[in-house]
Amino acid sequence: MGDMTNSDFYSKNQRNDSNHAGGFGCGLMELRSLMELRGMEAVVKIQEDYGGIEGLCQRLKTCPTVGLEGDSSDLDKRRETLGQNLIPPKKPKTFLQLVWEALQDVTLIILEIAAIISLGLSFYQPPGEGSEACGTVNAGAEDEGESEAGWIEGAAILLSVVCVVLVTAFNDWSKEKQFRGLQSRIEQEQKFQVVRGGQTIQLPVADIVVGDIALVKYGDLLPADGILIYSSDMKIDESSLTGESDHVQKAIEKDPMLLSGTHVMEGSGRMVVTAVGVNSQTGIIFTLLSTGGEEEEKKEKKGQALEDGHQLADCSHPSSHPIATIATDGAASANAPGNTSLVNGKMQDGNMENCQTKVKKQDGAAAMEMQPLKSAEGGETDEKEKKKSSGSKKEKSVLQGKLTKLAVQIGKAGLVMSAITVIILVLYFAIENFVLQKRQWLPECTPIYIQYFVKFFIIGVTVLVVAVPEGLPLAVTISLAYSVKKMMKDNNLVRHLDACETMGNATAICSDKTGTLTTNRMTAVQLYVADVHYKLIPDPGSIPPKTLDILVKAIAINSAYTSKILPPDQEGALPKQVGNKTECGLLGLVLELKQDFQRVRDLNSEDKFEKVYTFNSDRKSMSTVIKQPDGGFRMFSKGASEIVLRKCSYILNEVSEPRVFRPRDRDEMVKKVIEPMACEGLRTICVAYRDFPAQPDWDDEKNILSELTAVCVVGIEDPVRPEVPDAIRKCQRAGITVRMVTGDNIDTARAIAIKCGIIHPGEDFLCIDGKEFNRRIRNEKGEVEQERIDKLWPKLRVLARSSPTDKHTLVKGIIDSTLVDQRQVVAVTGDGTNDGPALKKADVGFAMGIAGTDVAKEASDIILTDDNFSSIVKAVMWGRNVYDSISKFLQFQLTVNVVAVIVAFTGACITQDSPLKAVQMLWVNLIMDTFASLALATEPPTESLLMRKPYGRNKPLISSTMTKNILGHGIYQLIIIFTLLFAGEQIFDIDSGRNAPLHSPPSEHYTIIFNTFVMMQLFNEINARKIHGERNVFDGIFRNPIFCSIVLGTFAVQIVIVQFGGKPFSCSPLDLEKWMWCVFLGLGELVWGQVISSVPNSKLRFLKRAGQLTRKDEMPEEELNEDQEEIDHGERELRRGQILWFRGLNRIQTQIRVVNAFRSSLYEGLEKPESRTSIHNFMSHPEFRIEDSTPHIPLIDDIDMDDEAARKNSTQPSSPNKNNNAIDSGINLTTDTSKSAASSITGSPLHSLETSL
Repeated sequence: MGDMTNSDFYSKNQRNDSNHAGGFGCGLMELRSLMELRGMEAVVKIQEDYGGIEGLCQRLKTCPTVGLEGDSSDLDKRRETLGQNLIPPKKPKTFLQLVWEALQDVTLIILEIAAIISLGLSFYQPPGEGSEACGTVNAGAEDEGESEAGWIEGAAILLSVVCVVLVTAFNDWSKEKQFRGLQSRIEQEQKFQVVRGGQTIQLPVADIVVGDIALVKYGDLLPADGILIYSSDMKIDESSLTGESDHVQKAIEKDPMLLSGTHVMEGSGRMVVTAVGVNSQTGIIFTLLSTGGEEEEKKEKKGQALEDGHQLADCSHPSSHPIATIATDGAASANAPGNTSLVNGKMQDGNMENCQTKVKKQDGAAAMEMQPLKSAEGGETDEKEKKKSSGSKKEKSVLQGKLTKLAVQIGKAGLVMSAITVIILVLYFAIENFVLQKRQWLPECTPIYIQYFVKFFIIGVTVLVVAVPEGLPLAVTISLAYSVKKMMKDNNLVRHLDACETMGNATAICSDKTGTLTTNRMTAVQLYVADVHYKLIPDPGSIPPKTLDILVKAIAINSAYTSKILPPDQEGALPKQVGNKTECGLLGLVLELKQDFQRVRDLNSEDKFEKVYTFNSDRKSMSTVIKQPDGGFRMFSKGASEIVLRKCSYILNEVSEPRVFRPRDRDEMVKKVIEPMACEGLRTICVAYRDFPAQPDWDDEKNILSELTAVCVVGIEDPVRPEVPDAIRKCQRAGITVRMVTGDNIDTARAIAIKCGIIHPGEDFLCIDGKEFNRRIRNEKGEVEQERIDKLWPKLRVLARSSPTDKHTLVKGIIDSTLVDQRQVVAVTGDGTNDGPALKKADVGFAMGIAGTDVAKEASDIILTDDNFSSIVKAVMWGRNVYDSISKFLQFQLTVNVVAVIVAFTGACITQDSPLKAVQMLWVNLIMDTFASLALATEPPTESLLMRKPYGRNKPLISSTMTKNILGHGIYQLIIIFTLLFAGEQIFDIDSGRNAPLHSPPSEHYTIIFNTFVMMQLFNEINARKIHGERNVFDGIFRNPIFCSIVLGTFAVQIVIVQFGGKPFSCSPLDLEKWMWCVFLGLGELVWGQVISSVPNSKLRFLKRAGQLTRKDEMPEEELNEDQEEIDHGERELRRGQILWFRGLNRIQTQIRVVNAFRSSLYEGLEKPESRTSIHNFMSHPEFRIEDSTPHIPLIDDIDMDDEAARKNSTQPSSPNKNNNAIDSGINLTTDTSKSAASSITGSPLHSLETSL
């Protein structure tokens, strides 16, 4: 497959190589094959074939120092013969493909089938009109209007399906378009430094051509393949191509090959570009991916599970390329299994070692990213990892899962009802005709009987159609699309639709500090220099001139030259900080000391640097070496103060003389200077230098970065964003724990956490640093243990000095934890390349739109366009709003469905004809549902959404309050309709519409029933706006103009249908009095709604389990949902007695089960899921249920056990107990139950049995 793909894509690109590509000394294929070499092999090849780098540059007609001339005809020629730096984007899905995808919905398929059957039957006209002998059973008073309009029903259903499909497809299409727009915007913004005509210029990445001389510095994402001309201490992270997490050292003499899509982690240099676009290594992979992806889809359609693909998917790594900065939802499938295997096969000349070595190295962040870390108790997350790694299909979001389940359940219920309807009608007909009237079945009567049966079948289909909530897919789509559009305004760019809704279930947010919680505008506010601690930046005159000179040089030279401070855009605004914010803070200090850093930089250009030790997460410092006029060398260092001070042996005193700096001096300085600064939330940076008389071995980093002379310590303030404390308060009120994960030191982190309100003095919480975190979570072998993480994370609030790996471990630990009954849903924010793994692992990853790197954006689900934490709170609000909108719609829709089905069913069985005609049903069902979905799905979110705890994965979609409302309103509507049906003619003094003869015109009686039914739905739609039992259903109704206009619009159309609908709608016009009655009965819904909400849920125990979707929470949700996150110790003491009593019961129960299990044949009861949760059935029996006043305490491991049972059911194959022997799993289960979350009672059931005996 790979070869084939390659060949057909070469043919597009290949110009005849023999003519040496339009006059250049190297052909396209020659350069491509050159770039596939690595290490010494490449060095030898360049030397032998081209006579070194200079020779290669000559052949490419470029100069290593001056670069290309920049002549446009030359550039065009290069683009034509050697390719341009663009990777053609993956073809977007056509509208028809999106339509086809939308048609795969379960609910829609049920509807389509029903519609086609209904259409087919409406055109079926059986032969022969009834003779006397064949009986005169009233098979439903079907008038001509109804029979002529029979096809309307099927057509209307199909129309509703078409509506849903088109809306869904259009949404996907516009979403994809939006992403492509965003992507091209990002591409245009991405610039790279190249030398042309001796001038250094910034060029858009797409304009780079083969032969350009590019300047490479740390932090860059390489835009094309190239070969080094000069480098200083350059290290590259090639994990995106090779999966190797170790940084690769690059140098002209040992490995000069630079590949596109890789990251420069350290150092700087310049390279000559040798391959661009589809011919670069990343481009080759991308092309393979897009063709691989298509073939993969074809294979998947055949349904072959490619095992090897799965294994390889784990080893590979989505290639990140500047041009693919943000994959769209559609294009996100770029890393599907089959393709990545190709990548690894193709890379490194087909050797696949990288895959194995990658599996060995789990420490590096990149390895973490794609290595799904399997947990010992890998329940849901394990499944999720498998799904994620085996292709682009992500785990269904909470809501999708519940909705699919619900739709199938409703469909089944509808099928049963319609089957019963048909059976009853057929039996009724048969008994009436052949038993009571003792008729014979005559051959000539067969067509007529068949016509009757077909009529019954159509009634059955009508019942089914009414039962299926066809508005549901539409409501979900509208709600999500509406939210995503509105979230754009709230600075959330949603990349994956379901992330929006998952966010509503978030229980934990792990946030960065810098830039997210703080403003990321660093300003130096304190200074310790020449033995004096200045609380405000001093006057330059008070600092010794020599010290000041060293200080200015150290800051100006030892920082990336891309960091600078520019004059403000508007008068009176703050100066603009460009580049690294910490460096900008230090440069700001230089300006405040009335010095000019630019002048120093002009005198010391970057190419004169002897050596640069760039900043990285291990060093936590940066050093630059320059040559002195006297022939010696001076190295300037800056970095985290506690780290740099450890390397200092001297410090400059008040007369600029170095004096000895001993460890005890350092401790004193930490106490008196650094800790007070840190406690005020300042980041402390130490500036130091060292002189070398002669050239040392620059690679001996340990010795070089020692014996430094400290110059000063700067306290840099990064103020907390003003809106953050309030946002965090909202999160905590909404049941979301906010944790800060930062690289800063622990005192600074703690101070900021207190300012933000993440921690409150006097609470029981943990603030630890990365070292302590690793010590606590790893066992003696250095492996991470889930049990240890479980002891730590519930109280952890601040993790300081953390590495990217720590962040990933924490996120994974929280997600995999089985400590609480609900699986934690974790959101993570990140901006750095190294946050990629954590962002990918999290349920929702937020990348920073401004400060974020390409890699972080690629790994994220939502991009915060303003880098602000309070935007995350808005995302939570929208997510919860989506969930609530769907619930509101379901509450409304199911009431309509329950009533309509029962009316159709009883009507058909008692009067042999449905009081609501098929076309009327469809008006109610289709038009009102579609409109209602629009009305209820576009409710704007309110602050009250943040007043409750997250629902969690196990909570049924239809809560007990909703069940109460559905049944309550259903009862009211049924009473009214049946009263009207059987006594309406006496009440209104009109002719009865029941048992009307064939072809009679529409009766007023049935029109009143239809009209009242619609009025009740209209007013019930207002009731449906509240789902948590609130009293005021009109609250905020005018904030939603769509809702108001839809209710009024439906009312207007209803008037038209009743007054002018005539035969097609089986309606007879009504006078004003009857209209008033209909409206009055409808208004009764609002009054009745108040009655329903007065009935407390606790009185309706039977409702608790209605609408349950999973077996997971056998315990009533209200009791489980008490704050188990952190049970206060005081409370725990108070409830000790209860707990012990519970535990006693629990133990007895366990022991009884063990004894019974051994007594009865073991092989039976234990494998049944029911028996696993029997404790719950026993515990939730009314006698054992403590009233709601005392919240359920999850200290018995019921939660654990429940999950265990559910997990065993869901992931049977992945359990270690492969042969599934029942004894084994029985023991497992009981062990699990006898564990207790509060005490450490462990051991086998037999052990607990013995102890109690």
